[in-house]
Amino acid sequence: MTRIQWDQTGERKFETGVDRGVLYERDSAGEYSTGVEWNGLTTVTESPSGAESNPQYADNIKYLDLRSAETFAATIEAFTYPDEFDKYDGNATPTAGVSVGQQPRRPFGFSYRTKVGNDIEGDSYGYKIHLVYGATAAPSEKTRSTINESPEAVSFSWEISTQPVSVGTIGGNEYAPTASITIDSTKVDATKLAALEDILYGDETDDPSMPLPADVITMLMTSTTLATPTEPAFNSGTNTITIPSVTGVKYTIDGEEVAAGPVVITADTMVVAYPATGYHFPDVVDNDWFYDYTA
Repeated sequence: MTRIQWDQTGERKFETGVDRGVLYERDSAGEYSTGVEWNGLTTVTESPSGAESNPQYADNIKYLDLRSAETFAATIEAFTYPDEFDKYDGNATPTAGVSVGQQPRRPFGFSYRTKVGNDIEGDSYGYKIHLVYGATAAPSEKTRSTINESPEAVSFSWEISTQPVSVGTIGGNEYAPTASITIDSTKVDATKLAALEDILYGDETDDPSMPLPADVITMLMTSTTLATPTEPAFNSGTNTITIPSVTGVKYTIDGEEVAAGPVVITADTMVVAYPATGYHFPDVVDNDWFYDYTA
């Protein structure tokens, strides 16, 4: 074993800055198919909420602790915004140069980038791309002040809430719906990240668009080998489960990994299979089995 060392050279990391804002318009199919640049970003404040403790008591003890659903919200601050954002900010344009407020607010997509730094390369070490789905902007206060001896540009601010979009099962793992994804350039494959950025920001042939979460995850996944779990054999007369040996498959009972071979159970038991590191299961596969204990 190696003793922990703190603040080693190259490991003093930090995040800073915000740039490369993009507004993505959602089409009738629910795709974020058109992106336009959002200049003048000054601050993006993420404000997740929920996941609050809701303890349940029984037998005079704290029996379990349920968590409320988690939601994602944020505040966008900027000196300006794209013309296309008007309709997402509750405005309609019946004719050029005329804006009518208090109109229905539509959902949109949004992305921005923050820099990742360390003690060697400063803020050039890397960056994170943040993707936000199903966002809607609340009405916001706008203050206009007289020009004086210390003039300042008007700063706009929008509070946004989100509606999560489906992720589904990828590589044998099921994911809950989400409204946010973060991609760390220091950890993902550079070639795959460049391909994603060509989609997000556009290239010589295609306009900018924001892929849905499942597509983003699939694009950036490390190449893995397919493995298919085999159902364990069960002898009800001896209450014995025989765990098979399958390359790339881990079998667990009550969350604890078990080795291949016979396991005698003393109660009703659930066996769950998980892909080992470097492997993935088919998108549709049976990976859990319940066995009745016979007294």
